Amino acid sequence: MKQVVAVVKPYLAEKVLDALNSAPLEACNVREVKGYGRQKSYLDEYAGSEYSLAYLPKVEITAWVDDERVDEVVRSIVEVARTGRMGDGKIFVMPAWPM
Repeated sequence: MKQVVAVVKPYLAEKVLDALNSAPLEACNVREVKGYGRQKSYLDEYAGSEYSLAYLPKVEITAWVDDERVDEVVRSIVEVARTGRMGDGKIFVMPAWPM
């Protein structure tokens, strides 16, 4: 079992969740987060308004997936969420430890 964490732009979150509906997930969490990456020191136009703060709104999607399906899930997220611009987000894959 693996934990896949995807941090994506807010306007792409619904599309990512729709893409994940076809994948057999064990569980899924979604939450709004704020953060920055390489764009932290740049004034960027984001969703029609200017942000001078270092933290931009993102959506974090955490899914728990069987080991055999991890590549499929990551590919689905990348296909939907990649725009080719700075700030697309990140995907982390970690082992999920049993409780």
